[in-house]
Amino acid sequence: MSLPPLKPKRGLKPVQMQYLAIAWVALSVILGLGAFGAIYFGGGGFATASAPTAQPTNTALPVAPVFTLAPSPTPEPGVVLPPLTSFMLGGQAIYGGIPHAADMKNAGMTWVKLQAQDLSVDFGPAIVNAHKNNLRILISVVDKSDNKFKITSPDYQQAFANYLVTMAGQGADAIEVWNEQNIDREWPSGQISGTSYAQLLQFVYPQIKAANPNTMVISGAPAPTGYFGGACAPTGCDDKPFIEQMATAGAFNFADCIGIHYNEGIIPPTQTSGDPRGNSEHYTRYYQNMVDTYMTASGGVKPLCFTEIGYLTGEGYASLAETAPDFAWANDTTVAQQAEWLAEAARLSREQGKVRLMIVFNVDFETYGVDPQAGYAIFRADGSCPACETLKAVMATP
Repeated sequence: MSLPPLKPKRGLKPVQMQYLAIAWVALSVILGLGAFGAIYFGGGGFATASAPTAQPTNTALPVAPVFTLAPSPTPEPGVVLPPLTSFMLGGQAIYGGIPHAADMKNAGMTWVKLQAQDLSVDFGPAIVNAHKNNLRILISVVDKSDNKFKITSPDYQQAFANYLVTMAGQGADAIEVWNEQNIDREWPSGQISGTSYAQLLQFVYPQIKAANPNTMVISGAPAPTGYFGGACAPTGCDDKPFIEQMATAGAFNFADCIGIHYNEGIIPPTQTSGDPRGNSEHYTRYYQNMVDTYMTASGGVKPLCFTEIGYLTGEGYASLAETAPDFAWANDTTVAQQAEWLAEAARLSREQGKVRLMIVFNVDFETYGVDPQAGYAIFRADGSCPACETLKAVMATP
C-alpha cells in the first residue's frame, strides 16, 4: 500500500528557501574550517603515524611475525668462525679473556659461554676476543641486581631488550634470555609462570632478530627441581610444568633452541634409574630422563641447548660435606668420573639428535665454598684437565 502524498506546508517561498540553504552551507563550511585550524595548530600539525610498542599480554602468543632483518655484522678480517653443525660443544669460561681458549678448542669445543649479571657491562670486547680465538660465543643474560624484580614491567623489559639488541648488533652468536626463571631467586615471587616468561620472549625475540638475524635465541633454562611437587606455587614452579606452560603459551615460536640445565648427576648419563639419593625416580637425577622430559614437555618443536651441564667433584679440594653441606651428595664423585660422564653425555647428545648445543659448566671457575663452583670446573686445582682428553676423543670420532 502506497502512502498519500505529503500536504504542502505554509512558510517561505521556494526562492527564499534556496537562498537560505546556500547561506547555511556557507556558514557551516566557515565554522568547520575554523574548528579544524584550531585543532591542527593547537596540536602541532599532523602527527606521524607510528607502530604501537609491543607489550606483553596475558593471552597465548601468535606465531612470530616476519620482519625485514638488518644485515649481520661482518667479522673482522682474518676471523673464521667454526661452522654451525647439528651438534656443537662449548664451555662456560670465568671471564671474556678466555684464558683456556686453546685447550677448549683442542677438546673439540667451538663455543664459549659468558654470563651477564646486570645490564651495565659492555660485552663487545669479549665478543671480539672470542671470535679472534675462533670460538662462537653464547651470552646468558640475567639481572642479579634488585632490578630483576622489575622484569615484568614494560619499561624494564624494553631496557632489557635494548641490552640484548646491543649484544646482537655486536655479533653475539647466541643469547640466552634470562636464567632459571622458575624460582623466586631469579623472578618476582607471585609472578612466576611459563606464560609470564613467554611474554618476555615474545617481546625481545623480534628485536634481537632485527639487529642480527644470525644470533641464536635460546630460552632461559629453568632450574631443574622437584621442590614444588610437580606443580607451581607463588614462589616457584617445577621445571616440567613450567616448560609445559611455555609451550601452551607459544613461547617456542620465539626461540631457536630450548634452554636446559643438568648439574646434579652422580651416576653415568647412560643410567635412567639407580640414583642412591631420596626421590630417586625424579627425572632431574638423570641426564637421559631430563632430555626426554624436556622434549615431551615442549612438544619437540625445537632442539635442546644445554646452557649448563656439569658434574660436581670435590677431589683436590676440601670435603664437600664440610665446606658445602648442601652439595654433599657429590662427595664421592671423582675427577675421573667427571671426565668420563661429560664425554658420555656429549656422545649421547650428538648421536640422538635432540641436543644442538652442549655447554659444559664450567671450564675454569675458582670459587670453592658454600657454592663450590670450582668443583664443577674441568680445569682442576692442579692445572690438569682430564675431561679435555675424554671430550676430545668423543668429538674427534666420526
